[in-house]
Amino acid sequence: MRCHLSTSRAILVKTLALILCGLALPSLHADDWPQFRGPNCSGVSSTTAPLPDTFSATERVAWSVPLGDGIGSPVIVAGRVFVSEMVDPQTLALSAFEARTGKPIWKRTWPVGDVDEIHLTNSHAGTTVAADADQVYFYFSTLGLVALNAQTGTDVWKRELPVPYFIFKWGPGMSPVLYKDLVLFCQDDDLHPALHAFDRATGATRWVDDRNDMAVNYSHPVVCSTPTGDEIVVAGTGLLIGYDPATGSRLWTARTLLRNLKTTPVVHNGVIYVSLQSRGIASQWLTAIDRGKTGNSDNKVSRAETQAYFGQRPVPEAFYRKTFDRGDLNKDGVLEGAEIDFAFLPPGNQAGATFDRENSEDEFILAVRGGGRGDVTATHLLWKHPTRHTDHVVSPLVSQGRMFLVKAGGIATCFETATGKPVFGPARINNAGDYFASPIVGDGKIYIAGENGNVVVLRDAPSLEVLAVNDLGESIVGTPAIADGALFFRTRRALFRIQ
Repeated sequence: MRCHLSTSRAILVKTLALILCGLALPSLHADDWPQFRGPNCSGVSSTTAPLPDTFSATERVAWSVPLGDGIGSPVIVAGRVFVSEMVDPQTLALSAFEARTGKPIWKRTWPVGDVDEIHLTNSHAGTTVAADADQVYFYFSTLGLVALNAQTGTDVWKRELPVPYFIFKWGPGMSPVLYKDLVLFCQDDDLHPALHAFDRATGATRWVDDRNDMAVNYSHPVVCSTPTGDEIVVAGTGLLIGYDPATGSRLWTARTLLRNLKTTPVVHNGVIYVSLQSRGIASQWLTAIDRGKTGNSDNKVSRAETQAYFGQRPVPEAFYRKTFDRGDLNKDGVLEGAEIDFAFLPPGNQAGATFDRENSEDEFILAVRGGGRGDVTATHLLWKHPTRHTDHVVSPLVSQGRMFLVKAGGIATCFETATGKPVFGPARINNAGDYFASPIVGDGKIYIAGENGNVVVLRDAPSLEVLAVNDLGESIVGTPAIADGALFFRTRRALFRIQ
């Protein structure tokens, strides 16, 4: 009888637990990879499964599936893999596969519509989804943000957003991230910069922060837990900003950054770590527009040169009003010298401007402690060090008290997170070339995917140890994932599960 009562009590406890879980948000397993760079966009996996050092496009491949072109990272939640692709030049798709077998579950397609030209390295299938056990959240510039049923791919809700405009041809690269019952989406483009928070269940807007004090950025929101509560932290032009998750109000700002951020910060133990490389705005505009194929190399930027750079598609008049009208101080119809900085950087936020001597370094790493209020530049900046070994796209990796960086050319450096002092490097990782994917870590190994298709495996240690260089046979731009006891790589035209 006593044994029977114990068994009944155990069943009752399990039943109550299941009921309570059903009332809560969709749960994530510790081994899931729910968004860009996984948990909190960190690139860190807590997996205890053994991960391989050596592999190839045929060796240790559990399965692979062909895909259309794309660079969005794979996301794995509740045994499903989600990835976007271009079915053809006019059709975008989002596909779901069984994580264990690679078997297709569902596929949704949409017309891409009227889209701008983008850089060859980018793809119109360039964003990464976010997912929980119930829903998938997907963004595309002409589609907006949609939530789909994770099991069937059917629509749950849709939010239209302003179609982003970028005068430079980098193209859209913004992806949603998840925090509790919110879907966070940052769109720092040339016309409609804002941070949005949507209700996960309904898509209703919880709050929006106007970020017109920013220039173009591609950094993702991250969550910083502090003794005073969680904060949503977003990097942008000149400013690292901590937001109240409930209201979207700006709790604190640190005037520590430059402009055109394409890296995403990493948070560990209440500290935000940032690496960035960004040239002054004037030099970017002169190089691309005045000294480019369609410019006249007179060290000035005109409307005609800007339109010629962008091609036949008309540059929106709203862009000229926002930039040229602001910067053309002498009203001669062209931008020259400091006028270029005034045009393309918001008033009061000239971070990275040619004339801004205080921010003369254009590459550095830094650490800011969360939990402050107001301007925390002087109080919460723990350290900031100039370096010539950051990358303008590749985000940092923080693991085992170390901040690891890799840059174009296959150059790695490592720093102490406590002080920012060097641990090792700069050192070559045996794979020269360009890097766009950010490093990830699991099972004591760091995985670094190169654009040339080679994946370098390092030991996560205080000295550089290259374990292997593995060729997957095709360019990799999207950041890999670790989930379900395996590695997932999205090359330009295939998805691999390796274990």
